[in-house]
Amino acid sequence: MGTGGGLKGLDDTIERRGLRDHVYERILQLLLSGDAAPGARLSIDTIARQLSVSQTPVREAMVQLERTGLVTREALKGYRVAPPLGAQQLRELFDARLMLESHAARLATPASPEMLSELRAAEDTHRQIGEQVITALRAGSTDVELTTAYFAADADFHRVVFHHCGNRYLNEMSESLGAQLHRMRQSVLHGVTDVREAIAEHEAIAEAFAGDDPDAPEALMRHHIEQVRARSLDLARG
Repeated sequence: MGTGGGLKGLDDTIERRGLRDHVYERILQLLLSGDAAPGARLSIDTIARQLSVSQTPVREAMVQLERTGLVTREALKGYRVAPPLGAQQLRELFDARLMLESHAARLATPASPEMLSELRAAEDTHRQIGEQVITALRAGSTDVELTTAYFAADADFHRVVFHHCGNRYLNEMSESLGAQLHRMRQSVLHGVTDVREAIAEHEAIAEAFAGDDPDAPEALMRHHIEQVRARSLDLARG
């Protein structure tokens, strides 16, 4: 029995998935850049032509983006850019994040050597990209691609804790909530002023997981989320 057809089908699937992810990232950057105004119509045909792709990966990307809350779909009208989160929505989002992340930190304690290694690596990446963001801000420039990479590195740090908390459902809930965080980032993308604070708070969390106090990781994770919430609400009001 030959396997060529099956392998080709697998290759095609991987290629389509890669194209869809590429299109998703391009549209995500457009939405986070603020170039597309809230309420603006997002034409699948126009985006497909601009990216030189067929409409299929654009449609698939839009389905993913609808889950983040960055776009909304109306029957017979297509997709539109969603408005940024309001202060009350931000509070609700952080209430949920606080509950999930502090409990995940508790479940992930004590940290395994594998988790500590991953956490240190994620912390290092977050710090390096954060330093680049600080340099760009000092130069008076706003690099959307760099800022998006910074937020991705931030999310990767937190993802390590969820992956090692030992609860698959909590991990799935975090991924769903993480998608909604894109809308928070849409609100504050041009005012990322807490990089130094976030770097220091991540370092403290990593140190706590490496330490002997079983209560420290949860306490420092809770403190971090509370601080991010306060800073985000200040920026949203400003």
